[in-house]
Formats: sequence, structure tokens, C-alpha cells
Amino acid sequence: MRARRTVPAAAAALLGAMVLGACGPSGPAAPGSPSGGPGSPTAATGPPTGSAAPSPGGATPGPAASSGTAPAPSRTVTASETLVRATRSGGFAGQAHTLVVKGDGSWTRVDARANPEGSGRLAPDRLAALTAALREADFARLPRFSKNATTVYDGFAFTVAHGGHEVAAEQGAEPPALARVLEALPPFSAN
Repeated sequence: MRARRTVPAAAAALLGAMVLGACGPSGPAAPGSPSGGPGSPTAATGPPTGSAAPSPGGATPGPAASSGTAPAPSRTVTASETLVRATRSGGFAGQAHTLVVKGDGSWTRVDARANPEGSGRLAPDRLAALTAALREADFARLPRFSKNATTVYDGFAFTVAHGGHEVAAEQGAEPPALARVLEALPPFSAN
């Protein structure tokens, strides 16, 4: 039996927040803010106290979870502001990689030790696809954490922050809207 060598999503989120700053339209988050910045209860300990218990499928509904409603409108992110921050951790080698995409489509990728691994700029059509996926995902209504019903050894965990909200999911348990966001991102590794 293989030992599970994954980095908890909360630890990866905290690392990403410490390395790259919190994600949000107003820059670095204040301690205790919901964006997962350093000192944030969601970054250090998972869902805040008093949050809903996981459902039988493993997803914890967000505070404003409802069905059949349109995504909340979001303000336009400027070119220099962070559009989205995403961390993928775990896998066979137990690695963590964090991507930060700015409003102009420029992106950077760092490893768990904050070593730069790559950078680039999304083509305008790819940036438009990512922006649309983020808008349609409606992060305020996504489950804060989506967990598999059974343990997936050597699987990945994802933490994604956008517009002052942070969500986490295990590989295979991502809500469809979050899966579309992950597909629109640049690659998490150079290979």
C-alpha cells in the first residue's frame, strides 16, 4: 500500500498567499479576510467556524448557496491586479505549484519554495475564456471545499482564489464550474 504524500490544500493556499500576496481587487488582504491571505482563518484552518457541515457528496455549501440564480456581477479587474490565484498540490511526487494570473493575462508560476518556474501571457482569446469561466463560476456561491467520498492516493488538491473568495477541491470532486476555471488556466507545471 502506498503512503499518501500530498500537501494539504490549506497549507498550499497559505503558502501561495504568503508568497504572492492575497488575491482580490484591492490588493493584499487584511488579516482575517476571506481571501485566504496570511492570518486568514480559511487559509490556516479551512472553513470558518460555524460553516455548514459537508453534504453526503462531500461538498460544503457556500454561505449564499442557492440554485437557479444568476452569477453575482463582478467589477472589472485592472491590468495590474490579480485576476485569479490557483495552487495545485499533491500528486505522486507531492509537489505544489501556484499560478497567479493578472488582469492583463500575464501569469507567473512558482513552486512550493517560491522559486520561479515560468511566466507568460495568455492570448486574448484564452484570457477571455478564463474571465468568462471565472464569472460563470460565481465564487461567492461555490462550495468552500469539495472532498471525494473516498481517499484518492496521489491525487491533486486545488485551491483557487478570485474576487475575494477562495475555494478548494480535491481532484475528481471539483464542481463543474470550478473544473472549467482550472481548464482555462495556464499549465501548473512546465512538463
